[in-house]
Amino acid sequence: MKANKVRSTDIELKDKLVTLNRVTKVTKGGRTFSFSAVVVVGNEDGIVGHGLGKAKEVVEAISKGVDDAKKNLIRVPVVRGTVPHAQKGKYSGARVFIRPASNGTGVIAGGAMRAVLESAGIKDILAKSQGSSNPHNVVKATIDALSQLRDAVTVAHDRGVSLDKVFNG
Repeated sequence: MKANKVRSTDIELKDKLVTLNRVTKVTKGGRTFSFSAVVVVGNEDGIVGHGLGKAKEVVEAISKGVDDAKKNLIRVPVVRGTVPHAQKGKYSGARVFIRPASNGTGVIAGGAMRAVLESAGIKDILAKSQGSSNPHNVVKATIDALSQLRDAVTVAHDRGVSLDKVFNG
């Protein structure tokens, strides 16, 4: 189990629908429709997760996606409303780049990335999605980039040095 994984108990999570896809299966009896939903949940205070739900009904697909997202929560270091450092993330064909921004910049990101970053509670960030624009992969690449972030306290602890030595090098 990764160090930044979180359990969903006792956390007030808000969910956002990233994408809803209607899938058609053609049989000899006609067409059968089903839905798949990519959902992002977060407490807007450093905890975020993503999930995929599939069902015959839209509402059921979304609720399944929320349940799946609650099983995939991670903790993200948020420093003064932005990320501590620039980071790249990758999943399949999607590549993302996130960079800290000064106060008041806002979330400069595309649709799928924006949902993840806002759910994590990041207020100011510069983000770029490169490669595939598939929402499934962009969400997973963004989560990958966020999971690789480390704040100064964690870096100092990992290196076994004091906090001011991390900055003064």
